[in-house]
Amino acid sequence: MSTAMNFSSKAFKPRAPDKGSFPLDHFGECKGFKDTFMKCLRDNSFDNSLCRLQSKDYLQCRMDNQLMAKEPLEKLGFADLKETSPSPEDKDAKE
Repeated sequence: MSTAMNFSSKAFKPRAPDKGSFPLDHFGECKGFKDTFMKCLRDNSFDNSLCRLQSKDYLQCRMDNQLMAKEPLEKLGFADLKETSPSPEDKDAKE
């Protein structure tokens, strides 16, 4: 005799977590940034506070390649490392 398992009729709808999980980099678009970050960690006894610039660059690469949601760097804890891009006038002055 078989028993039927009757679950609720609502269909399960998976949803992505808010933070902490993102697609794998199958094409290696950010592999160089990841390798630089991992080398920095190894060289600094895995003290991630010494590798914040490399971490920021890696996360920026992931955002640029749609491997994670775009977030302002300030929300990711990099407000003090936010780059200001030079204005065209600054470039002309250097040349």
